[in-house]
Amino acid sequence: MARRFGRATSRCEEIQTHPRKMATSAVWLCLCLLFPSAEAGLYTASDQIVLLTQENVESVLINSTAAMIVEFYASWCGHCVAFSPTYKALARDIKEWKPAVDLAAVDCADQENREVCKTYKVRGYPTIQFFHAYSKPDYEGLPFRDFSRNVQDLRHKILDKLETHGEPWPPACPPLEPTSQMEVDVFFETNDVKHLALIFEDATSYVGREVTLDLLQFDSIAVRRVLNTEESLVTKLGVTEFPSCYLYYPGGNFTRLRVDIEARAFYSYALQRLPGVVRSGKPPPVSTELLKNNTEDPWRPFDKFRVYMADLESTLHYSLRVELGAQSVFQGRALTSLKAYISVLAKYFPGRPIVTNLLKDLNSWLQKQTGDRISYEAFKEKLENDAQSPNSTLPDGVRWVGCQGSQPHFRRYPCGVWTLFHVLTVQANSKGSDPQEVLRAMRSYVHNFFGCRECAGHFENMAAETLEQVTSLPTAVLWLWSRHNVVNNRLAGALSEDPQFPKIQWPPPDMCSACHAVKDNGEHTWNLTEVLKFLLTYFSSDRILTDYLESESQILEKQREKHASQQVVHIAERHAERRAREALDFRKHPLETEPTEQEEEEEKGGEVEEEEEGPQDETAAEEEEEDEEDGLAGDMVGRSSEPTPWAKPEMELGRGGQQARKRPSFVRMRRDPQEDILDLDSFVNQHYKAKALQMATSTRVKRRSLQRKEEQEPGPVFGLGMELGAGLGMVGLEPVDAGFDLDFARPRKRLQKRDVAGQYFGQEAELRHKGRLMSVLTIGFSKVDISLCVFLYFLSSLCLLVMYLFFKNRLRRRRPKISVP
Repeated sequence: MARRFGRATSRCEEIQTHPRKMATSAVWLCLCLLFPSAEAGLYTASDQIVLLTQENVESVLINSTAAMIVEFYASWCGHCVAFSPTYKALARDIKEWKPAVDLAAVDCADQENREVCKTYKVRGYPTIQFFHAYSKPDYEGLPFRDFSRNVQDLRHKILDKLETHGEPWPPACPPLEPTSQMEVDVFFETNDVKHLALIFEDATSYVGREVTLDLLQFDSIAVRRVLNTEESLVTKLGVTEFPSCYLYYPGGNFTRLRVDIEARAFYSYALQRLPGVVRSGKPPPVSTELLKNNTEDPWRPFDKFRVYMADLESTLHYSLRVELGAQSVFQGRALTSLKAYISVLAKYFPGRPIVTNLLKDLNSWLQKQTGDRISYEAFKEKLENDAQSPNSTLPDGVRWVGCQGSQPHFRRYPCGVWTLFHVLTVQANSKGSDPQEVLRAMRSYVHNFFGCRECAGHFENMAAETLEQVTSLPTAVLWLWSRHNVVNNRLAGALSEDPQFPKIQWPPPDMCSACHAVKDNGEHTWNLTEVLKFLLTYFSSDRILTDYLESESQILEKQREKHASQQVVHIAERHAERRAREALDFRKHPLETEPTEQEEEEEKGGEVEEEEEGPQDETAAEEEEEDEEDGLAGDMVGRSSEPTPWAKPEMELGRGGQQARKRPSFVRMRRDPQEDILDLDSFVNQHYKAKALQMATSTRVKRRSLQRKEEQEPGPVFGLGMELGAGLGMVGLEPVDAGFDLDFARPRKRLQKRDVAGQYFGQEAELRHKGRLMSVLTIGFSKVDISLCVFLYFLSSLCLLVMYLFFKNRLRRRRPKISVP
């Protein structure tokens, strides 16, 4: 993860250890001594140290193209534990030397590694040994005797060992001996480089050799050491200060390299920034003009000395909608992490009012949740402000500015995460009270939700080692800054590094010269007071730029449009689900479906209208029935999404608010050339089925009218029976006894939309127990049919009886008579 500014090799001095932390470490060391069985390695892959084991020791040390420095230690050894931070710092310091020199470590306390330590005759811990390049299997290495716990002293010992390295020389290591004027004069004839850097120093200085190896991984530049005794070159270039650096070009041209302080860190940084100097294997930086012409993602010019609100809001969008969206349910530690993360955002995010309002509402809702799990769908409803709280929203989408990369896969979200938490620590410095509040939230968020799991593991290792050092709010700001530089040092030169924005130690000298200082021995150090002052100013909410942002009114308008479209889709989905459910229920229970509350209200409304209209004469009722029959036939046919040509009704406003439809007419069976041919079987089937349903409905209306007049005269009531044959599927009508209370064809919906051509009618009946058996037996048959069947059964029975008597009598006659002698 990288910020938008470059990062270089770390020369950072660690933040001073608090006395409380020292006491904690002492207790931990005592526990390690008391319980040696609890063995654990002191180094991880995040420390840029090769971890040796019985399986890989030969492949790493034997015939290696680089010189190897190996520490043999025991994880229970207190001195080894105390030395481990120095060894890690050394690994970060000489990270750029890796093609020529690399660091390794092996834990001799591990049972599997004891044979390795025995082979190399290790008797005490910690032991450091130097292995030449192309070492033989029987080579035991050169020990570092009386080495100090100082990174600079260890670095100088490594250089001394390299200078005495015999043949074969490490192929990636440049010459470290001093150069002469004769070599400089012919240098460009034998080397294809653009820049030759000459560092003038005395014989006891290590700066020239250190810078030579620092530039080892960069192309188009070479560094050579020149002693102050090389009078010809010193005179030719007019050198008066030692150390100093000069750039030498073909033809004898030269210029002095201007730096703030004549020291290794400043030389290395300045030389790496020279035109044409790029890291080996990396493409050259893309010009700004080419970036602006990128049509896929337009380049947005920005000020590297400022923070952009567009980056912060883009980070929130990706974090809350994408990374958290990968979780279906939050529970346990993930839920605790989520609450802590949103709480920190609600307290310290210096955003626009619409964003801060949303974060506060979201935090308030989360803190009120007492359950042990929360679904992301519920979280998303609050995040998207489905309740439509006023002036509360988070812009959708990303718009990177200061965190944009030269390619879509560079920087962006990782840079935004670093920037966001830097801003939060600075805001908490002036508003908060808990020094570790923001850092704990960041640690738990990265551990539970950050998509790059390897990055999350590295960050967890750093936090586990040094987070307890944070005891004040300013220390929290400096801790995050120092850990950020550690990450940049580890990722410098990796495939994820953007060549347009190399990872350097931040802030560089050209951004904050006062942040850099040099010790008496010439070693680089950070002026932490100036660094803190710079961080508090740089990440201040007052200096955040709002360029490239949409206005709040535009964002709110987009939110309203989004909610409106979602509402339409939601209504359509509910409508489709209701239609499907009703169709399924009708198929399962065509005559037993209970009316819904809405249908009962509509039915009551219809009865009130009928009472207001009053009784009508029979002639008018019959005419209305005929019209309704015709319309119902059209409705039944109109259930299909595309009605047939003959089933297209002409909508009219009938009496009582009814919609009347005209059925097709046939005149002398002549077909107009423009008319469609009708399917008579289908027409008869649909027409008479609808007519039967409508007749049953009209009978019910008449019965209610007679009840209101209190002139209830027994009349014929028709029972409806359906015979769904393979051919016509006719509907039969049959009169039943007056005692039966039949209620057929209650409409499931009362013409809610008058522009719809076809309506769905559900058939509902409430049959009394007395008439159920008769209704079932008479499905599809009239009383005449039943009488005829009974008569035929009786006649056949009579015939059988006659035949029986006939044959019985005949058999009796044929019975032989027996004579008596």
